[in-house]
Amino acid sequence: MGALQSIYPNADATAQERHILRISCTAEPGIVAAVTTALAECGGNLVESAQFLDESTDRFFLRIGFLASQGADIAAALAPVQARFGFGIDLEPATRKPRLIIMVSKFDHALLHLLYQIRVGWLSADVVAIVSNHPYAGDIATREGVPFHHWPVTPETKPDVEANLLDLADTLGADLVVLARYMQVLSDDLTQRLSGRAINIHHSFLPSFKGAKPYHQAYARGVKHIGATAHYVTADLDEGPIIEQDVERISHVMKPDDLVAIGRDIESRVLARAVKLHLEGRVLLNGAKTVIL
Repeated sequence: MGALQSIYPNADATAQERHILRISCTAEPGIVAAVTTALAECGGNLVESAQFLDESTDRFFLRIGFLASQGADIAAALAPVQARFGFGIDLEPATRKPRLIIMVSKFDHALLHLLYQIRVGWLSADVVAIVSNHPYAGDIATREGVPFHHWPVTPETKPDVEANLLDLADTLGADLVVLARYMQVLSDDLTQRLSGRAINIHHSFLPSFKGAKPYHQAYARGVKHIGATAHYVTADLDEGPIIEQDVERISHVMKPDDLVAIGRDIESRVLARAVKLHLEGRVLLNGAKTVIL
């Protein structure tokens, strides 16, 4: 039987009234009925529900948003259902603001877009640190009132930088690490430690035009669309489960600089949408893929 888990480990689920419940398990009849009945019996009132059955793997995915009185023992109400069907449960207060560490290198467009969307309230999160291997984002961090950590990366310093990142995430209680065009390859050990809580934006519509200068490669090939891909970070470079993608149509009259400008806009939008989906608990892992509910 899976243990009762939290997608944000430092949350206090009893302090809020609105909650998000997520379940993934082997498909069986009666799961939705049993879960919703248990929630109703502890005073839960459903406000949204989405589900998906992957027939190819026989995996069932469920996400429910509901209201419950403060102090309601939701975990206890769900325990018999959990024992019956043998699944793990992600249960979180929907109004709690997750804590983000944003990592960036020289290009700051994705960072600035995330900060703007947080400022206007479209993204509900607190940025607790900005980390960079270059000093350029320091002024941005100062303006935003966010602690800035400049950690240059060389083959010799990389192990220490990654250890510092893990220590920082633990110390600050960070829920998500966002690589907003952080142009360093993370070690296998670090990606495993951050599994499911690190999102990267790839400057291409995967899987094509990998490596340096993707827009120049696209220009040389005369492509008609360029795009960007946001995915979870894994040990397989740029091959983690995809969360969000988008493309823009281009034409033969455009130069590489035009493609770069369009690409930066797509990257910013795609990363922000992926972060929003994750923060709202709408992304469920399904092997090498994701289910968005």
